[in-house]
Amino acid sequence: MDKNNSGIREFLSFAGVILLALFFAFLIITFVFRSYAVDGPSMEPTLQNQDKLIIWKVPRTWASITGHQYVPKRGEIIVFEESNLSSCGQATPKQLIKRVIGLPGDKVVIKNGTVTIYDKKYPNGLQPDNQLGYNSGHFIQPSTPNETVTLNNHQLFVMGDNRTVSCDSRMFGPINTSQVIGQLVLRILPLSQAKVF
Repeated sequence: MDKNNSGIREFLSFAGVILLALFFAFLIITFVFRSYAVDGPSMEPTLQNQDKLIIWKVPRTWASITGHQYVPKRGEIIVFEESNLSSCGQATPKQLIKRVIGLPGDKVVIKNGTVTIYDKKYPNGLQPDNQLGYNSGHFIQPSTPNETVTLNNHQLFVMGDNRTVSCDSRMFGPINTSQVIGQLVLRILPLSQAKVF
């Protein structure tokens, strides 16, 4: 009788540890960080197809808890959910990774292949591709149609670094800050290309 009770207690203890571990894993993946793999060339040369990444979700989680809007910094690389991909030839929603170019309230002007941002801080314009220190490498072709977009207080303008092949806000329009899942903080694979962002 004692042996049976002891065996049951051990099994319940083991099952409890497994359930607790699964619960904490769920919390971490949902609210703290998550791993992703790059799918496609839209962020080259910064990120390559099949790079393994860690996305930090805490700022987005904290914004949700406190009821505030989460606005990433200009130039950060983010993962977000986009459902309006028909202009890119896709019918189903997808999680995309792009760079934040325009912030809420910005006026984004694309002219002759150059992106310029106008806002209170930059009334004379900021050219993020040239002035923020990241290397896009594949800029917009001068033949690309000119475009001007003024973002509302909940919108971001996002673009892939490989502008010639990236499906981004030029096609599906600005995204809402509520669509953001998290920001890129680490590339873990390949090991030779590991990097903190």
